[in-house]
Amino acid sequence: MKIVFKLLFSFIVLLFAFNAQGQSDDNGMKESSEPYIDDVVNRTLTFESKVLPYESLRESDIPWSKKYWRLIETREKLNIAFRNPNRAFFTILIDKIKEGKITAFEDEFFKEPLTNEQVQGKIFKIDSVPYYDPETYEETIEVVKSEINPENINRYRIKEIWYFDKESSMLKVRILGISPLVEEIDEVTGELKYELPLFWIYYPELREYLADEPVPSDYNDMFPMTWYDLFENRMFSSYIIKTSNILDLRLKDKFAKSNTEDMDILLESQRLKEELFNFEHDLWSY
Repeated sequence: MKIVFKLLFSFIVLLFAFNAQGQSDDNGMKESSEPYIDDVVNRTLTFESKVLPYESLRESDIPWSKKYWRLIETREKLNIAFRNPNRAFFTILIDKIKEGKITAFEDEFFKEPLTNEQVQGKIFKIDSVPYYDPETYEETIEVVKSEINPENINRYRIKEIWYFDKESSMLKVRILGISPLVEEIDEVTGELKYELPLFWIYYPELREYLADEPVPSDYNDMFPMTWYDLFENRMFSSYIIKTSNILDLRLKDKFAKSNTEDMDILLESQRLKEELFNFEHDLWSY
């Protein structure tokens, strides 16, 4: 009997201990500054991620380099994150410019910075809309100011440089700039006339802030990837539209008179991509 009473007493003591622990946990949750979260845990991995600084390089360490321009089509499945309706990539760029954290440039050489007023003039469109008074049937013209819809930014242009670092014996790449492209649509036919860079962003200045911006995933909501990870790990789809050359010609200029211009550009882009891969492969001897 004594053994039974001892076991019963131990069980009661443990039960009180667990109850006390549970009450303290409940109180801790109630005293939390954010008791209601749309998740199972508070996410911290993304916001605590660190941006690795670029490695120090000397000019004598780089015997070869070449610049490439690429086009990112956001309507491709792999690039669908750029069109996130909750926070599109274009929205991130505009917010960072408005906050004064990054500078927008008129040119891809980053020599002509734009003021906030100039950026506002680019992202806002002013249209004249006819208005009919339902009572007098008089027509008046109203000026309507509308902001660019992030969903209308279908493509981005990237400027990057590939270089061979002889200290590490590796072919490496760095993104230099990113530019959203705006489309000019023919009002009569509804066809695309042309597209132009809205502005240029210096990527080395932007990468620090991209580390605080999560990228949504269709496969795993707990996958802690940021826009910094996406660009640094090159987890996007793109194709080459230009390489540095003496005449500064784009691939489009080379095949302007071809009846299969679009197909020729894609094939040439693939050839340049394979050429870059083979160049790196040929640097090694076995």
